[in-house]
Amino acid sequence: MSDIQKKNAGYAAAQYVEAGMKVGLGTGSTAAWFVKALAERNLPDLKCVPTSERTADLARELGLTLTTLEDTPRLDLTVDGADEIGPDLALIKGGGAALLREKLVWEASDRCIVIADAAKVVKQLGQFPLPIEVVAFGHKTSGARINAVLAAHGMGEATVRQADRGMVRTDGGNLIYDADKGVIADPVKLAADLKAVTGVVEHGLFLGLADLAVIGTDDGHETLKA
Repeated sequence: MSDIQKKNAGYAAAQYVEAGMKVGLGTGSTAAWFVKALAERNLPDLKCVPTSERTADLARELGLTLTTLEDTPRLDLTVDGADEIGPDLALIKGGGAALLREKLVWEASDRCIVIADAAKVVKQLGQFPLPIEVVAFGHKTSGARINAVLAAHGMGEATVRQADRGMVRTDGGNLIYDADKGVIADPVKLAADLKAVTGVVEHGLFLGLADLAVIGTDDGHETLKA
């Protein structure tokens, strides 16, 4: 059922886009539905900034016009998925290993819409492992410091994300550490403490960035406001 919900969320969010807009394109399975729906609308004069090479390839294949933050430093709207949506639209993102580029695009946008299936809405963040993007050089030292921060917040350890070919690398060449599942009692303080660790490039806590959530249902969608 979640695929239907993801599709419904993506197609509903595409209706918020108007001709001539500069739009950030998210990464992940739900964001892909939005990209497809946006291409189908065939709106004139759109410029789109993708948050990953994967999204760029899809958008290019579907005929969307791409630009970069260097050429288009301010965006009208970004639409992207999330791994968890908590109270006040606090988010965990980064399951697709694109969190740094995603956050850069989100923060360059006048408005941000998060899209997801209904299962992503939670009462408290922490059931999805929190991704943390780390510079590869000296990453084990950085990882130890990250784990000290997590322990101070009553959370379990973070480990390097692995794939079939070894450690997962982001589009920027960094590594991803995933914190164990655990209740995030104070997301704001955790975000600040992680960002203060040398070697941490970014974390997957997106706080105060989403203006609206479009949640797909089996027969349509619902909206949540911050």
